[in-house]
Amino acid sequence: MNPISSRLTSASHLPIPHTISLISAMSFSSSSGSLKVPTFKEEDEQEKLRQVLKYHNQTKHSFTGYARGPRGLDWANQPNPFRRYLSSPLLPLQHSSSSSDHSVLYSSLFDSSLPPPKPISLSTISHLFLHSLALSAWKTAGSSTWPLRVNPSSGNLHPTEAYLISPPIPSLSSLPFVAHYAPKEHSLEVRANIPSTFFPKFFPENSFLIGVTSIFWREAWKYGERAFRYCNHDVGHAIAAISVAAAELGWDLKLLDGLGSDDLEVLMGLTKGEFLEIESEHPDCLLLVFPKGGGSDVINIDYKGISSAIREGFDTLEWKGSPNVLSKEHLCWDIIYKTAEVVKKPSLISNSYSLDASCFRGSGVFSKSSYKELTVSQVVRMRRSAVDMDGVTFIDKSVFYQMLMHCLPSGSTNGEPQKEQLALPFRALPWDCAEVHLALFVHRVSGLPKGLYFLVRNEDHLGDLERAMRSEFEWRRPDGCPDDLPLYMLAEGDCQMLAKGLSCHQDIAGDGCFSLGMVARFEQVVREKGSWMYPRLFWETGVVGQVLYLEAHAMGISATGIGCYFDDPVHEVLGIKDSSFQSLYHFTVGGPVLDKRIMTLPAYPGPTSDV
Repeated sequence: MNPISSRLTSASHLPIPHTISLISAMSFSSSSGSLKVPTFKEEDEQEKLRQVLKYHNQTKHSFTGYARGPRGLDWANQPNPFRRYLSSPLLPLQHSSSSSDHSVLYSSLFDSSLPPPKPISLSTISHLFLHSLALSAWKTAGSSTWPLRVNPSSGNLHPTEAYLISPPIPSLSSLPFVAHYAPKEHSLEVRANIPSTFFPKFFPENSFLIGVTSIFWREAWKYGERAFRYCNHDVGHAIAAISVAAAELGWDLKLLDGLGSDDLEVLMGLTKGEFLEIESEHPDCLLLVFPKGGGSDVINIDYKGISSAIREGFDTLEWKGSPNVLSKEHLCWDIIYKTAEVVKKPSLISNSYSLDASCFRGSGVFSKSSYKELTVSQVVRMRRSAVDMDGVTFIDKSVFYQMLMHCLPSGSTNGEPQKEQLALPFRALPWDCAEVHLALFVHRVSGLPKGLYFLVRNEDHLGDLERAMRSEFEWRRPDGCPDDLPLYMLAEGDCQMLAKGLSCHQDIAGDGCFSLGMVARFEQVVREKGSWMYPRLFWETGVVGQVLYLEAHAMGISATGIGCYFDDPVHEVLGIKDSSFQSLYHFTVGGPVLDKRIMTLPAYPGPTSDV
C-alpha cells in the first residue's frame, strides 16, 4: 500500500505537527565546543537572524490558525496601484514597435544564443517595459474595472516599482537620467539628471540600469504580516519578466548585489520627496542590462567606485516630483518593517566583481513541438493568473518534462550536474548556485503515474534532501525522463486532496495537471550568507514561478501562484523535521476555467475614469 493513498489522501487526514517551540527549533547553534566571545558585528548579525526567524515562523499558516492579517478588507482605503511623482517631467513611451524585428519565437528564446543586440533607443526601451512591467489588459465586470499587468503579483496588488537609470537615449533624453516607470501611462517620470561621467566610467557601452523597489503597504492591506513574503515573490517575478523581455532584444541581465541598500536608496532618490513612512519604497535590487556579445564577454564591476560615485554625486542632485498618497488611512504591521530593515544588504560586500557572460548557457530541449507558434511578446502579454482549473485537462509527459527543463538553473549541461545559475532567466541572480527545489504533486500527466515527485535543481543538495525527507520515499527516475532532468518519483498515488488540503483547502491546487511547493535550502543559507539572503530565497522562487507562467501559456494552458499554504504540514508530508529546508511558494499549472461574465479591454488606452 503506497504512503500517499493509504495515509495522506485527504485534507481531513493530513498530519498536524506536534506543537513545538519553532524559534527554538530554528535557532542557530555554534559548532565550536569552546567559549567564544562574539564581536559586535557578530552579535548584530545574530540579532538580525533572530528577527528573520521570528518573522518567518510568526507568518506561517497552520491548520489551527492563519498568520495575522486584517479581519476584513477596508475597501475605502485600498491602496492606489499606481505610484506617480507629481510635477515630474513625463516622457511617453511607444505602445508598439516601429517594426517586427523585435519578434522572436518563444520556443527559440532559451537557445544558447540570443538574437543580435539592438541599440538602446526609444523603440527598444519602450518594448522592454511594454513586455515586462506594463499593463497587459483591463478587466471589467458590472461596475468594477481593474488593470492587469505583464508581471504577476499576489492578489493583483503590485507592490513592485521600477526605475530606469540610463545614459542619454535618442529621441527620449539628451541627458543621462533617473526615471520612475509609470505603467498606467506607459511613460517615464524623470526624477533627476545624473552626472555625464557615471555610465562611461563604470559600465559597458549600450548598457543601462533598472532599479526595483517594493511598497509593502499594497500587499499588507490585504494579507497583513505575510505580505513581506509576497512582495519578495513579486521581486522575483519582475526580475524574470525583465530578463525575458531583455533577451528578446539581444540583451542580458545581471543583478548587481555588491551595492548596499543605502546605495540603492540614494541612486533611485527614494529619500527625496515627502513619502508617508508606511508608503515608502524599500530598495530591493539593481539590475544591469547589457548587450550580449557586445565587445568583451567579461565585464568588470567596480563596486567601490560605483558606491562612492553614488554617494558623492547623487545625493545633491535636483530631484523632481513628489510621490502621490496611496491611501488615506493605514493599518501598520510592524513586523514587516522591522524585518525589512534587518535584511537590507550591507554596502561593499566585495569591492569588485567580474561578470563573465561567456559561460551563460541555453536551456535543454526535450519537446520543442510542445510549444505553440507564439512570439515572446505574445506569450508575455497574454500571461494571466488562473482563478480556477477545470479538473479535466491533461498534458503529455513530454510537455511536463519540457516545462521542467526550462526550470533548471544550469540549462543544457551535457551530463554535468545541475547547480550553477547559467540559463535564462536564472543567470540574472547573483548567487552562484540554485537554492530552490520543486516538490511536485502530479495529477493529470498522460504517461506518468499520479503521485509525489521531486525536481532537484541543485544536485549538490541531493544527499541532504534524501536525509532530510521521509526514509520510505523511492527516489526513482520516472519512465522516459530525460537523462539531464534530475526528476525523481517519491511516492505513487492520488494526491489531489492532499495538494488541496496543503494549499489552504483551495481546489485549484488539485484541479490542475500538477501543482508544486518550492522548497528552499534555508538554515544553512541564511546562517552562512547573512540575514539579507532571506528575501533573496523568495526572489528565486518568483523567478521559477514566472518561468512556469510563461511555459504554461506558451503550451496553451495556464498557471497561477499560490501564496496561501500550510507551511509545517507541507514539511511533515515531505518528512522535513527541522529548518534545513523550508517551503516558500506554491504553484499550480493546468487548464483554466474562464469566467464569461468578465470582459477584457485593451491595456492602452485604458478606461478614462480613475481606478
